[in-house]
Amino acid sequence: MKIFDAHCDVLSKLLENPGLDFEHEPELLDVTLDKMKTSGIGVQNFAVYLPEKDAGDFRRVLESVDLFHQRIASNRYMRLIRSKDDLRLVMESGRIGVMLSLEGVDALQGNLTYVRILFQLGVRSIGVTWNHANWAADGVMEPRGGGFTAKGKQLINECNRLGIVLDAAHLSEKGFWELAELSDKPFIVSHANAKQICGHARNLNNKQITELIRAGGVMGVTFVPPFVQSEQPVTMDKLLMHIDHICSLGGSRHIGLGSDFDGITEWIAGLEHAGKYGRLVELLQKHYSEEDVEHFVYKNWTHFYMRHLPEAPAE
Repeated sequence: MKIFDAHCDVLSKLLENPGLDFEHEPELLDVTLDKMKTSGIGVQNFAVYLPEKDAGDFRRVLESVDLFHQRIASNRYMRLIRSKDDLRLVMESGRIGVMLSLEGVDALQGNLTYVRILFQLGVRSIGVTWNHANWAADGVMEPRGGGFTAKGKQLINECNRLGIVLDAAHLSEKGFWELAELSDKPFIVSHANAKQICGHARNLNNKQITELIRAGGVMGVTFVPPFVQSEQPVTMDKLLMHIDHICSLGGSRHIGLGSDFDGITEWIAGLEHAGKYGRLVELLQKHYSEEDVEHFVYKNWTHFYMRHLPEAPAE
């Protein structure tokens, strides 16, 4: 069964340590080509995320994008997804589809020209904030709990125009609701869980999940242990509680996976890296129909992007 993972941070590790071997590194990378092939990953989204010391430096964003193209997208087993045609070819060819996203717009410095440049370079989704405030909006950990700035609202419009999917992961709750009101296109939450099950600040409450479903978005259930339950260690079966809850709100066709591999320092038992998705699939198959499992792990994300990617590659 193919896997679509909407969020990993391996580019951050490659940026900090260029000597890491993306294809074969057994210990220091959660996501490698070997592990992806083991699990049958069909599509992997790679996030550009800069550490706080570099957060405002657009040059480091470009270095990350270059790493993605040189070390990942150029691999003969991979195909870059920029359009519906690219995704369709990935689904037909058996090659691994790779997508590029930006997590936090700090380095864009309010300059929408940078947004257009990143679109030309292949970025197809943007998470507006990380946990803190930036020029566009407040993150979920910002104490004042504000929403979008005037410039941030321009960012929403420009992403809608270009065909860049907006990602509400890490946004403040006020920002979430402003995005829902202002965006002409459905948005996503690439990696978060249900607050009703685990009260972490990064998780979504019932009203947010219901709105995401209503708007036609997708929510990537994430493997970050404190987002799954407050007590440690965390086992895979605890993820099912979040999936059950989202389904109870009408979200069975709006659930995906958003691992956050390589952005975490602790792991769910039995799901320590991208080579172990088979165990999760086996667990899901014990509790859900084959059709539902296929939608959770692959089809919900592919159907969403088939609707919302640009028609043709950027010229």
